[in-house]
Amino acid sequence: MARNKRDRNLTILGKETIFSGHLKFSDDLKIEGRFAGSIDGQGTLTVAKKALCQADYIRAFSVLVQGEVAGNITAIDKVELAKESKMHGNITASKLKIADEVEFEGSVKMIKDSVPTHIDLFSQTSDELKAQLRR
Repeated sequence: MARNKRDRNLTILGKETIFSGHLKFSDDLKIEGRFAGSIDGQGTLTVAKKALCQADYIRAFSVLVQGEVAGNITAIDKVELAKESKMHGNITASKLKIADEVEFEGSVKMIKDSVPTHIDLFSQTSDELKAQLRR
């Protein structure tokens, strides 16, 4: 049984945090500082205003960009680019919302909205994930 949003844990990488490497999370993650590397998540990733995320790739259930992201995003559900955010990379998602005054450079690939939400991102290669997203 899926937990509702209120029961989910939120991990925050604070404004003074600088993290480099491979990051995995199962609930929700908010980046307020600087991140460089790759991200695999099963919950919602939020890149806060004034945060910088230089990613080899980002894979999560959903992604909210309020700050700056350089790298490709794959979201099973949705990607939202908030007002005054910056996104340099390609987006693959079933839903996309882009606010006014967003700087976006890249391409968008929309996937079927009926993608199963039980995909385990941690145990699959990127090719296996892409195959499931194409169905």
